[in-house]
Order: sequence, then structure tokens, then C-alpha cells
Amino acid sequence: MNKAFVKESDAADDDDGEAPGLPALPPGARNYMTPAGYRRLRAELMNLLDVERPKVVEVVSWAASNGDRSENGDYLYGKKRLREIDRRIRFLTRRLDVAEVADPSVHHGSDQVFFGATVTYANARGEERTITIKGIDEADSLAGEVSWVAPVARALLKAREGDEVTLPTPGGVERIEVVSVTYPKPEG
Repeated sequence: MNKAFVKESDAADDDDGEAPGLPALPPGARNYMTPAGYRRLRAELMNLLDVERPKVVEVVSWAASNGDRSENGDYLYGKKRLREIDRRIRFLTRRLDVAEVADPSVHHGSDQVFFGATVTYANARGEERTITIKGIDEADSLAGEVSWVAPVARALLKAREGDEVTLPTPGGVERIEVVSVTYPKPEG
């Protein structure tokens, strides 16, 4: 089947832009990561390069040898999956190349909020919330982790236990108080 009849385009293959839905780095910002986050992304990259991609290439080459590619589901799906893997490899490679690994354990015992801190804060209604400030590529909101560029993290950075800071929200400015600050213990 001719590409004119397919919704795919060659532009998608050559797209070096970041995949939709993935967090973007602010212009000029560093890509801070914890050592564990760096290891996780590096392991994902190595798995894609050493395991996933070779498997898909094998399936695609087998499917291509079967003849008519226009109605060959294994070939068409394999090519699509290969583009997705290559896009993710490019993304991970770029992000790891500019990553700045910051070990939060160097601040162990400090009461000031820096990258990697686990912070408990309270709002004016007395509701407490605990978050951990992580890198853009490793923050998981379901686990109580926020990116260091998130508004709450930016408001808390450099504050100390007992400090009150202002947090801009869609409903207006909210005052929050830093209740506690902890860091992981140094390894070794």
C-alpha cells in the first residue's frame, strides 16, 4: 500500500522533538536527577538497546521475508514499534547526556529544603502533606514525588523547618508552613 493511503508520515520517523506527554525541561534549566533515577533511566535505555530493539528488528526482518508487506500485520506493527523504541532511545539519550546527578544524601541532617528533600508542609487549614522533590524524569505524583520545577517545589526550595512560604495556586496565593525536612542517609 502506498504511503498516500496510510495516516503515517515520514516526518514522524524523523521527529527528534520530545514525544507528546513527556515532561519538557525549562529553557536553560539543568536536568537534575537523583542517583537512583539516573540508574533507572540508564537501565531502561540499555534494555531498549540490548533487548527490545534487537527482538523487534528480528520480527520485522522475518515478517519482511514473508513477501507482501502491505498486508503483513507483523511487519507493519513491528515497524511502528521500532519507531517508538527509536524515539524513546533518542529521548533517553538526550536526557541522560544533559543529566546532572545530585545526591540528596549529602544534605542528610539539614533542615533546609534542597533537591531530593522529603518535605512535610501544612496549609492554613492545618492539612499536612508530604512530598519528595525529584527530577523531572523521575517524579511520580502517585508516590508523593514532585518535580523540582513544580510550583510547590519551587516555593519550598531553600526554606527551612518552621518557615512560611507563599504558594501560587489557581485559586489564589496560599501560605504553607514547612513542618519537617528529611534526606536519605548516605550509602556506605
